[in-house]
Amino acid sequence: MSTREFAAVILAAGKGTRMKSDLHKVLHPIGGRAMLHHLMASVDELGPSRTVVVVGSGREQIEGAVSGRAATALQEPQLGTGHAVQQAEADLADFSGDVLILYGDVPFVRPATMRRMLDRLHEDDAPAVVVLGFEPDDTLQYGRVIAGADGTIEKMVEHKDANEAERACRLCNSGLMAARGADLFDLLARVGNDNAAGEYYLVDAVNVARADGRKSAVVVTDHAAEVAGINSRGELAEAEAQWQAFRREEAMAEGVSLRAPETVFFSYDTKLGRDVTVDQNVVFGPGVTVADGAHIRAFSHLEGASVGEGCEVGPFARLRPGAVMEKGARVGNFVEMKKAVLGEGAKANHLTYLGDAEVGAGANIGAGTITCNYDGYFKHRTVIGPRAFIGSNSALIAPVRIGADAIVAAGSAVSRDVGDGELRMVRADQLVKPGWADRFHDAMKKKKAAGKG
Repeated sequence: MSTREFAAVILAAGKGTRMKSDLHKVLHPIGGRAMLHHLMASVDELGPSRTVVVVGSGREQIEGAVSGRAATALQEPQLGTGHAVQQAEADLADFSGDVLILYGDVPFVRPATMRRMLDRLHEDDAPAVVVLGFEPDDTLQYGRVIAGADGTIEKMVEHKDANEAERACRLCNSGLMAARGADLFDLLARVGNDNAAGEYYLVDAVNVARADGRKSAVVVTDHAAEVAGINSRGELAEAEAQWQAFRREEAMAEGVSLRAPETVFFSYDTKLGRDVTVDQNVVFGPGVTVADGAHIRAFSHLEGASVGEGCEVGPFARLRPGAVMEKGARVGNFVEMKKAVLGEGAKANHLTYLGDAEVGAGANIGAGTITCNYDGYFKHRTVIGPRAFIGSNSALIAPVRIGADAIVAAGSAVSRDVGDGELRMVRADQLVKPGWADRFHDAMKKKKAAGKG
C-alpha cells in the first residue's frame, strides 16, 4: 500500500439544472448529509494532505459548506472537466504528491476504491494516469475505456465521439482519475477541444500520455453503484433508497432487530447498540444514539437525541435535539421531548411535552403534562426531583422546581417551587349547583321547539 501523500480535487462547478433547485446539486442530502460531505468523509478516511473543491455556479453555497475543510477554486467559464481540474493548479503548485480527481455528485466512492487507484500509480509499470472503470447493466451515454487484458488503456473515448465498435465495449469511464501531481497539469495543458462538444475533456489526458509513449491503466470496480452520478430528483431518490437499504442491512448485521426494515429510515450518523429493536415507520434524524436493549416503537421520530440502555420510546413519540433518556426511562404515545433529560427509570407515558426540563430518576409524569418553557421572549427551565409524581393535565410554568418525592395534583397549574415531599394542588374550588343542568336542558329544549334557536 502506498504511503505517499495525496491531494483530492473534487469537481462541483456544474449548474445542476436538472435538479430544478435553488440549493446546489451537491448539497442535496442523502441520509441527512449533503452528498458532497458524504464524499469528503470518505476522502478524509485516507488522510489527504490537501482537498480542493472546484466551484462555479452557486459558488457561495459550496464555499460555505466546505469552509475550514477544503480550499476552493473557481471555474469560470466552464469549458469541460479537464479545464475544471486545471483551476486547482494554483492551489497545488508546490505539491509533489499524487492527485485524486473526484466528482461532488458521485458521493458513494469507497475509500478502498480510492486507495486502489492511488496504489496502482506506483506499481512496477508506473502508469501516467489511472482511471476508474466499471461495467454497468446499461452503458447509456458513458464514455468508453478501451483496454488490454492487463488493464493498460489503449484509448479513451466519449460516447458521442465513439464509433460503433467502440460503443460495443462494456467497460465505461466513471470520470474518476488519479495521477502524479508532477504529471497531471503538464498533460492537461496539452489537451485540446477538437471534439463534438468543443470542451477540454479530462479523459484526454490519457490520450496525451499515450502520444508521449507512456502507459495509463484502468482499475475496475465491481460495485457500479459507487460511481453512479446524481443529476435529478429521481436519481437523488434512488440514491437515498440505495443508501437506506445498505444502512438497514448494516444495522441488522450489527445486532439490531428491524421489524419492517423497508420502513425504517436512518441518518448518516445514527448509532444503535446491540439488541435494539426498532418497529415499523421509525425515522432517525441526525445525531441519534440508542444504547443496548432499547426499544423504539412504531411511528416515532428521533433527532439529536440520546436513548439509554433498556429505554422504551413510543409509539408515536418525538424526541427533538437535546433529548436524553437515561437507563430504563420510558416515553409513550404522543410524548415530545426537547432539551430535556428523563432520569433513570422515569416515565412519561402519554400526551406530554417536556421542554427545557430535567426529570429525576423514578419520577412519573402524568398524561397531558406540559412544561411551559417559553414566555414569548425567553426559554425557562423546569426541574423535577427524583420520584416526584406529576398528576395528569398539569401545567408546570417555568422557571419552576418540583422537589423529590413531591406530588402535583392532577389539573394543577404550578408557577411556584414545590418542596421535597409536598403536595401541591392548584385548582379553583369545585362549585356544585343541584338541578341546574336539568333546568338548563329543559329551557333550551323549549327554546329550540319554539324555533328560537
